Amino acid sequence: MRIVIAGGHGQIALRLERLLAARGDEVAGIIRKPEQADALREAGAEPVLLDLESASVEEVAERLRGADAVVFAAGAGPNSGVARKDTVDKGAAVLFADAAVRAGVRRFLIVSSMGADAGHQGDGVFDVYLRAKGEADAYVQGLDALDWTVLRPGSLTDDAGTGMVRLEARTGRGPVPRDDVARVLAELLDTPATAGLTLELISGSAPVSVAVKSVAGN
Repeated sequence: MRIVIAGGHGQIALRLERLLAARGDEVAGIIRKPEQADALREAGAEPVLLDLESASVEEVAERLRGADAVVFAAGAGPNSGVARKDTVDKGAAVLFADAAVRAGVRRFLIVSSMGADAGHQGDGVFDVYLRAKGEADAYVQGLDALDWTVLRPGSLTDDAGTGMVRLEARTGRGPVPRDDVARVLAELLDTPATAGLTLELISGSAPVSVAVKSVAGN
């Protein structure tokens, strides 16, 4: 498959790029800064320089044409202010979804967050973040032209992945290594029957492949 990942230099994205490249997929990662390109090449991915905060739908669609699937894994980051929650966590996700539709790419994975909710109340930075992620999810979920899956991981850690997870519509809160989030994304890409599902992910007792198969088609 050819897979294009938004937020290609992110911690989850780099892990996913390594997994996909190692199994023989053609991977491209969209990045904002030229100095990030080498890290993508080392992961086995093609760097694509494009700023999703300023690009047009057609500019993004041009980078997506010919892809079999796309993954939105971009984020404003923990040290960003309120404004970039709206322009990246929401705005860039909406742009990426619209571009996928225009490019004719149906399979669309979006990395969201546990607790994402378009109706979330509050004015704190994290409140705005959860609301922005929820609004992005809702927009993607409303696009009939996409075979979307929304993945909402729990608290992300840099612990070594175990490959053992809990993946359900509702898991309750808990931690999950970024390694295992990437493994689940790779498995979701291989499992089109997970389209139309919004899934929460934490560490658990099921191997990734088993966890994904158990929710497929639900």
